[in-house]
Amino acid sequence: MAKQIQAIRGMNDCLPEDTAKWQQVERALRQVVAAYGYSEIRTPIVENTDLFKRSIGEVTDIVEKEMYTFDDRNSESLTLRPEGTASCVRAGNQHGLLYNQEQRLWYMGPMFRYERPQKGRYRQFHQFGCEVFGLNGPDIDAELIMLTARLWNVFGIRDKVKLQLNSLGSNEARANYRAKLVEYLQLHQDKLDEDSKRRMLSNPLRVLDSKDPAVQQILQDAPTLLEYLDDESREHLDGLCLLLDGAGIEYEINHRLVRGLDYYNRTVFEWVTTSLGAQGTVCAGGRYDGLVEQLGGRATPAVGFAMGIERLILLLDTLGQLHHSDSQADLYILGSGEYTDVVANALAEKIRDGLPKLRVMNHRGGGNFKKQFKRADKSGAQIALIVGEDEITNDQVTLKYLRTGAEQVTISQDQLLEHLSEYFV
Repeated sequence: MAKQIQAIRGMNDCLPEDTAKWQQVERALRQVVAAYGYSEIRTPIVENTDLFKRSIGEVTDIVEKEMYTFDDRNSESLTLRPEGTASCVRAGNQHGLLYNQEQRLWYMGPMFRYERPQKGRYRQFHQFGCEVFGLNGPDIDAELIMLTARLWNVFGIRDKVKLQLNSLGSNEARANYRAKLVEYLQLHQDKLDEDSKRRMLSNPLRVLDSKDPAVQQILQDAPTLLEYLDDESREHLDGLCLLLDGAGIEYEINHRLVRGLDYYNRTVFEWVTTSLGAQGTVCAGGRYDGLVEQLGGRATPAVGFAMGIERLILLLDTLGQLHHSDSQADLYILGSGEYTDVVANALAEKIRDGLPKLRVMNHRGGGNFKKQFKRADKSGAQIALIVGEDEITNDQVTLKYLRTGAEQVTISQDQLLEHLSEYFV
């Protein structure tokens, strides 16, 4: 026997028993963004490597350690996309959607990062995100946060997530803060772990994100970004807080919140939860006003967020907010006798035409009624529709109710659609 080929580590199959959960989550995501007037954009999975090096930053963990990068047959360096924002900006620039225009976009699809697989975090994972271009006020920042808050309400987890806010300020303010932070960290260099020492020279703001307890202890007395904010960024943050207060959305200012990507400025935010053990991020985003120009477009303000769908499903499943369904069908058609296959097929198509939302499954493979009813029960169907020789002779069908215990009935074929539409309201 030939050796079985297995899926690549960290890249998982989504089996039929799980797809119902995915569809439930995806349906809710689509409904909420539609309610805010956002339009879907779909971008390629593979992009030019420089797109991510220029946008994410060459000294980030993603670019240094996690990207799936390869040379194609023309020796061009290509990368499986590790995140969605850069691709949205590239597409917007390429197709003339951004300059002097307003765009509210959303996307959903697979991303790829080479990291140690763990529960809710995989090498192929899926992200849902929104990106807005052409608006520079705090009102659009607030809208995106309100949109995510509405999602938590729809999913029934609003009390399980908390909003954290910060401002990274302007590029100039951040440069001033960066210099002060490096100066402070150098005084405590002997207590920093190796990763923080490396980041102190290449990307010092990422030290604020360190999970090392000793480093976090040192950071307790470090200067904060808010101390170095420029006036416009401070006004922007105050305006955002005022709008969130008016919308009844609670938040806390987290001076250590910086996000892992280089392109952010001003507003950054995260929704965090402790329902999966240690505090973890469910959704994160912020402003990136310089990225469009950085990737070759005209200067355009922008803001967005993203969330990992696997992590969201894990959270919802843990909190019991996903409906589990083993049902493959609402109606299962079975029969026995001469010519019954022909009639059963015609009836099934008639039902699908008249009641397109009904899931109709035909029995295939023959067998006696006992075997057929066993299959009908396994399908999860509410009703078994029986077509036998007597039913064909009299232009009738028999309906057996598999879940309610109601008495089975025989009705004319002409009454069938009306009867089913009343039952499956």
